[in-house]
Amino acid sequence: MRMLLTKLMLALSLLIAPAMAAADDGPRGLFVNLTTDDTWSAGKAIMFAHQKSLKNGHPTAIWLNVRAVYLADKKRASHVHGMMADAGTSIQDMLTAFMADGGTVIMCSACSAAAGLTKADYIDGVVMGEWPLVEGWLFRDGMQTLSW
Repeated sequence: MRMLLTKLMLALSLLIAPAMAAADDGPRGLFVNLTTDDTWSAGKAIMFAHQKSLKNGHPTAIWLNVRAVYLADKKRASHVHGMMADAGTSIQDMLTAFMADGGTVIMCSACSAAAGLTKADYIDGVVMGEWPLVEGWLFRDGMQTLSW
């Protein structure tokens, strides 16, 4: 009888544990590490972050660093190449739409300084990425990273 009860308890725990773990998990998130100012690559990265991640309920951030800091500079017009191109759409338009839908665009502060850019140079809504902000996104439970 004791053996039967032990097996029954083990079977129940195997059924209940995964369901409880799944209930505790929040939505997985996406942290996009974007390092290029190539508009074709950047357009693909922003489209993926917006359409495939954010619009499917995943918390999503795009970290603009290295040369990507130029993408959000409001003085630099940029068109979009390739499949993501809509007539008249710019990278800044894509970033603005992403933020309007709840996405976060984080600017590398060290890269901005190296490029001679400040927060005033960027489109509205971009946040300067001091380490605590970047760390909060990058090391969040369930966060995935993707780089362009």
